[in-house]
Amino acid sequence: MDPVATVRDERSEAEPTTPPPRAFPKWPFFLAGFLMLVGVAIAIAWPIKVPYYTLSPGPLYDTTDFVYVVGEDTQFEVDGEMFFLTVALREANVFEYVAGQLNPKVEVTPRQNIRPSGVSSEDLRRENLARMEQSKTDATFVALTRLGYEPTYTGTGALVIETIPGSAADGVLLADDVIVGIDGTDVEFRSDVLDVLAEREIGDTITLDIERTIDGSDTVEVVPVDIVLGAHTDDDTRPMVGVLLDNNAPIVEFPVDVETDTQNIGGPSAGMMFTLEIINQLTEQDLTGGERIAGTGTIDRDGRVGGIGGVKQKVYGAIDAGAAVVLVPASNYDDALEAADDKIVVVRVETIDDALAYLNFS
Repeated sequence: MDPVATVRDERSEAEPTTPPPRAFPKWPFFLAGFLMLVGVAIAIAWPIKVPYYTLSPGPLYDTTDFVYVVGEDTQFEVDGEMFFLTVALREANVFEYVAGQLNPKVEVTPRQNIRPSGVSSEDLRRENLARMEQSKTDATFVALTRLGYEPTYTGTGALVIETIPGSAADGVLLADDVIVGIDGTDVEFRSDVLDVLAEREIGDTITLDIERTIDGSDTVEVVPVDIVLGAHTDDDTRPMVGVLLDNNAPIVEFPVDVETDTQNIGGPSAGMMFTLEIINQLTEQDLTGGERIAGTGTIDRDGRVGGIGGVKQKVYGAIDAGAAVVLVPASNYDDALEAADDKIVVVRVETIDDALAYLNFS
C-alpha cells in the first residue's frame, strides 16, 4: 500500500472539502431597477400634455332620465328606449396619444381644433354649456310646434363670452358685447351668427351691430363694428369671427313645462333626441316601436338637424350598447355608415320630420 496515498485518503475523509457559496443570478436586480426607472419616468411624464385631444366612445344616456314634462299625463306605455350618444373628450398625454393612434375606435385631433390657443378650458366649458342650453330650448320649441302648440321663443342677441387671441375679433369685440345684427340682418340667437357666416367666405368684411355698455355707466350703445373674416381654427376652408358665444337672455313662453336636466353635459348634439323624447312623452304613440333607438344631431328652431363631431365614436358606442338603430345627421351619414360596418341600422336625417317619418309618427 502506498503510504502517501493512505495519508491522502485519511485526510480527505477527515477534512471534507467545503462547497463554494451559491452564486445568485444578477438579472432580477437589473430588471427590478429597470422597472423602477420606467415607473418613475411614467409618473413624471403622465401629467405632461401633448397638443392633442382624444375622442373615444362615450356612454349612452337614456333620454327619459333627462327629460320630464311637468303636469301632463305622460304615463304612456313605452316598450323600447331612446338614447343620446356622447363622446369622451380628453386632452391627451404622450401615452394616451400613442394608445389613441393604435386604437381604431379612437380619433386623435390637434388641440387647436377643439380648444384654440388662448381659449381656456373654462371658456370652452362655458360655451359648450351655453350650446346645450340653446339646444334644450330649441328642442322644446320644435317638439311643441310639431304637436300643434304655439310656443313663444324670442332672442335678444348673441352674447360674447370671449374672443380668440389672434382672430379677427381680437381687440375689436369685448367680453359681454351683444351682437344684435350682421349686415342689416337681425341676430336673435348665437346660432343666427353661424347661419350668416355659413354664407360668407374667408376675407369677407362683415358689419356687426354691437350692444356695448359704456365704461362706468349703465348706458348701452349700439356700435357698428367691421370684421374681416379669417379662417376657422378647425376647418381652414370656413370663415370665422373668432368669438365664443352664448344666447343673451332669450324670452321664452312655452304652454307646456318641460324640464331637461343635463347636469354638466355640454354641447348641442343631443338636440334631436331631446325633441323626439318630448314628443314621445306627449303622445300615446310609442316612437321606439319596442326597439333601442340611439341618435345624435343638433336641432335648430326650424327643425333642421345639424352635423356633429365624433360621429364614428358615437356609432361605436351605439353598437357596443346593443342599439338596433342609430339616427345621424345627413352631413355625418357617410362616416357613420363606415363605422357601422353593417352592425347597426344607420338612418340619415336632415330634419326632425325625417326622424319622425322613420319612426312612423303620425
